[in-house]
Amino acid sequence: MNVCLLNDSFPPVIDGVANVVMNYARIMTETLGANVLVGTPRYPDTDYDHYPYKVVAYPSLDTTGFISGYRTGNPLAMKEIGEMTSFDPAIIHSHCPAASTVMARILQNETGAPIVFTYHTKFDVDIARAVGEGFLQKETIKMMINNISACDDVWAVSEGARKNLMDLGYEGECRVVSNGVDFPKGRVAADAVREAVKDYDLPQDVPVFLFVGRMMKYKGLPLIIDAMKILSDTGTDYRMIFIGGGADAEEMQQKVRDLGISLDITGEDGKVASINGAADSKGRIIFTGPIRDREKLRAFNTRADLFLFPSVYDTNGIVVREAAACGLASVLIKGSCAAEGITHTRNGYLIEETAESMAVLLADACTDMECVHQVGQNAMDEIYISWEQSTRDAYRRYEEIDMMRKDGTLAKRKRGASDFILETAGNAVKTMDKVFMVPKSIYEGMRDNAEVIKDNIAEGLEELKEKIPEGVKQLGNSARELGVNAAESVKNGLKMAEESLKEGFGKKDE
Repeated sequence: MNVCLLNDSFPPVIDGVANVVMNYARIMTETLGANVLVGTPRYPDTDYDHYPYKVVAYPSLDTTGFISGYRTGNPLAMKEIGEMTSFDPAIIHSHCPAASTVMARILQNETGAPIVFTYHTKFDVDIARAVGEGFLQKETIKMMINNISACDDVWAVSEGARKNLMDLGYEGECRVVSNGVDFPKGRVAADAVREAVKDYDLPQDVPVFLFVGRMMKYKGLPLIIDAMKILSDTGTDYRMIFIGGGADAEEMQQKVRDLGISLDITGEDGKVASINGAADSKGRIIFTGPIRDREKLRAFNTRADLFLFPSVYDTNGIVVREAAACGLASVLIKGSCAAEGITHTRNGYLIEETAESMAVLLADACTDMECVHQVGQNAMDEIYISWEQSTRDAYRRYEEIDMMRKDGTLAKRKRGASDFILETAGNAVKTMDKVFMVPKSIYEGMRDNAEVIKDNIAEGLEELKEKIPEGVKQLGNSARELGVNAAESVKNGLKMAEESLKEGFGKKDE
């Protein structure tokens, strides 16, 4: 089966959704025998040719200052859309409701392939962070919900994520398809753990708490730091390790300084860069920066005693299951998406969304570390899910959708005005592509002739003279064809949009 995966993030950007796409692509290619193409915005100076599957990187705009670390792709990229269309996908799977799903809809117009969409992230939070709250936020959410509603099969990574999507205005069917983790089940050997953490002050008899993820306040980082302050003030010794990078890292480090808790900040090489804070504080907080070595991350999860993840933002919390893979139990907020499947004191710990609740739980739990480690073992046995299993589940659903498309039982979605606009855009892309192919043919002819010129200048120049008029003639013909086709496409698109709008207004009183 030919599968096209689309997402707005991919290496060099590493986040939870990029990790999903990479694991889907790898396992479907290497284990399930699928032909996979990944479409993603292009980042400068990045090599996309070393993956075991095809990656089509399309033009993007630098919006890293607007949306921290991310570029925005152009979903109307002519050349790349043509390349994806030639791939002839049986399934198009979008993992982002913005540019990726716009591109998915254009590809569907060209190929007829069904679109699957997965809701990974509470994008209303990201939108509010980028543009603020108000009219622009509401209109952006409405646009994204319209994009999601245009897909044939909608998935969410947890029940909480499904509910959040409904709360944002989505009214269609939505199934839960859980993500997996690429950590194998089992703890890392003791010598490998010692090697990974050798540059850090982690006494064996002192509890070690761990957070892994983007350093963003909405993941509950201020709550963790406030809880550490409470533990320090009450005389509890501990080590708190933050692994990751992000826009709020420096602010969180400054918060630790302001609270007077001792602080280690290390670079990506694992070496301590600075130590700051009150000398008499018994607690110590360590910021390691990003660690991309997966085996080293496994070692940190094995060394820690509890994983702290007080996020109500995350829809799935892959890091919670990564911790479980290493026998590490998590402390989570009651009712959060990340807490689904967790039974308090059985395979994890549940708290209220306050620093006081976390501090009380940690102080109590650390009086019986044997029990804490047993809860971690239960987490390994009960909530771990591998990427192998998760990807197989997704691929089976692909096969069902493909079969329904072939036998005509796949529900036909009612086309809206936006479909006609995208269809018009797709037609414009095709006609523009014809025009730009002509200069390309001229260039290739000139390049070929340059080789001949090396041996026979006169003969090469004569051939070049013959090619240029013909190329210009082709350019003129294609330009005229573009004008006719584009005008006709726009005319038809506007007519259909007008009819769709009339139909919508006619039903407003029903």
